[in-house]
Amino acid sequence: MAGSPILDSTSTPSWFTPKRLLIIFCVINMLNYVDRGAIASNGVNGSLRTCTEGGICTGGNGIQGDFNLNYFQDGVLSSAFMVGLLVASPIFASLAKSHNPFRLIGVGLSVWTFATAGCGFSFDFWSITIFRMLVGVGEASFISLAAPFIDDNAPVAQKTAWLAVFYMCIPTGIAFGYVYGGLVGGNFNWRFAFFGEAILMLPFAVLGFVMKPLQLIGFAPVELEKTSIPEERTTPEVEGMLVSNGKGGVLAGNDEFDDYNSNKTSLPKGTNKIMNQFSRFWTDMKVLLFDKVYVVNVLGYIAYNFVIGAYSYWGPKAGYEIYHMSNADLMFGGVTIVCGIFGTLAGGLILDRMNSTISNAFKLLSGAAFLGAIFCFCAFLSKNLYGFLVLFAIGELLVFATQAPVNYVCLHCVKPNLRPLSMAMSTVSIHIFGDVPSSPLVGVLQDAINNWRETALILTSILFLSSGIWFIGIFLHSVDKYNEVEPLVATTGGPDLRPLLGGNPAEIPNESAEP
Repeated sequence: MAGSPILDSTSTPSWFTPKRLLIIFCVINMLNYVDRGAIASNGVNGSLRTCTEGGICTGGNGIQGDFNLNYFQDGVLSSAFMVGLLVASPIFASLAKSHNPFRLIGVGLSVWTFATAGCGFSFDFWSITIFRMLVGVGEASFISLAAPFIDDNAPVAQKTAWLAVFYMCIPTGIAFGYVYGGLVGGNFNWRFAFFGEAILMLPFAVLGFVMKPLQLIGFAPVELEKTSIPEERTTPEVEGMLVSNGKGGVLAGNDEFDDYNSNKTSLPKGTNKIMNQFSRFWTDMKVLLFDKVYVVNVLGYIAYNFVIGAYSYWGPKAGYEIYHMSNADLMFGGVTIVCGIFGTLAGGLILDRMNSTISNAFKLLSGAAFLGAIFCFCAFLSKNLYGFLVLFAIGELLVFATQAPVNYVCLHCVKPNLRPLSMAMSTVSIHIFGDVPSSPLVGVLQDAINNWRETALILTSILFLSSGIWFIGIFLHSVDKYNEVEPLVATTGGPDLRPLLGGNPAEIPNESAEP
């Protein structure tokens, strides 16, 4: 049995439907990536003050000109948000077990709004760097929790397609960011670009607090902790002792409570709470690390992102050096945007047509990455510019078709209450081991061999590794755990299997059924 559970019609405003949830999350996701594109645009990033040998100087502009940044400092700004993102993602994912996930998104978006506005008010390199890190912290809650909400409320036959629409906003947002940053920075001032982003995000941050909070499948409502047992006993250890009484309540053995309480009183309440959170996080991490399907999926994703990250950074320069493109930025940007949109959508639609299973997802991942690698490899072998563009476009179309399936596996190979952490650790892994080190390593390789064609071919060959890793996943024993709700989580009326949105009726498992 698979599908999205129904919602009690009295618990949500009639206007808030699954499709509107998808639209809202897509707009938020796009704003996140508009920010990334804007700070890289010429209008916002700007240029240094330059002087000719004759003593004629031109004033700098943008962030780089106003703060007199060297290229290293400028590069730090473009990736500073990653520090906050990588640190905060697992924290927000872990907090989702003790705090309402939708409220956590509201907290994250509030931090994001504050941080982007702070970028506009920054006065030197260090101040804007700190605000960029906070932008990453704000984005962390959203990237960890948005996909599980979409997965819960998408129609059964269109789950991967909905994820594809969500992830399609990444290339689209970056493209809009380039245009937005160029127009605002060029016609007004780079600071107004950040102010505009903050204003656009503010309503969504407020929405996260004022509307009735949505609940993820597999997570007990916060009210359970307040009504079932005393607050001081509501900890991971106590939760493990809870069992459903079949009447909407919870029971626990007195001996277990007494033993637990005697051990607990020796530690301060705050310290005990932190230790419990860390213990819960480490327990969940061990589950992920020992899940072969999850590990294989993420390893393939790391290899994939290693290539894509280096393409986005070095692609225009390689294209200029190999094919002498006068407008390499526009060429690579245009191809990536168009192929990113259509490729991502195609991947989601194809998996839904194939029947969305983990095994089929691995087949699509392996096949698309393998064919995409062939076309991209042949593109860099081509001596003709137009031949290169055609082959590379086809290759990127195939490569981007992996976006929805790879995230589908992350969501469905783990139990519902592990999905936020699954998404968070996937994001952390693909950045730490993928696109973050790939650009400098490719630079070192190019310094060593001094041939951009050979460097690009070596880089592209890593896509074959990604395809091979995902190919292994086809033969692993995989179970879709979407409906495996932990039996120890009890709420009024039975296990909490309801997202806050209706419109997708499906069977709800019996309480006594085996997960």
